[in-house]
Amino acid sequence: MNPHEKTLPERALHAVLYEVCAMLILVPLGSWLLGHSPAQMGVLAIMLSTIAMSWNVVFGALFERLERARQWQRTVAVRCLHATLFEGGLVFICVPVVAWWMAISYWQALLLDIGILLFFLPYTYVFNWLYDAVRQRYFFQHQE
Repeated sequence: MNPHEKTLPERALHAVLYEVCAMLILVPLGSWLLGHSPAQMGVLAIMLSTIAMSWNVVFGALFERLERARQWQRTVAVRCLHATLFEGGLVFICVPVVAWWMAISYWQALLLDIGILLFFLPYTYVFNWLYDAVRQRYFFQHQE
């Protein structure tokens, strides 16, 4: 098995871990900063998380296919491209959901989403870097 290929269950685990860690940070922070109840922020986080997990699985598979086709290594530039494209897709998908749930304009939802994006760009990079490091250690430890 190629150490860069992930199975569907592993992709699902990766997506769930990514979202759970993010929600543990963002729900209390968003509630405090925006003055909304933790319940309202929690429901929004679950909706956005469901969208993001689905996007994560689809985007991850497509991006890894591109990596293999182009024979890219996971350099800083490739990781930045991955994070930027992933988050850009989420902005496009999530702004209407945020506007609807928070009963705000698309412009306000976009500004809120930009704030969330400013959190997620470095978070995505760091989370995936750590995940890959742990995964590689686990993968090579179990190869022996």
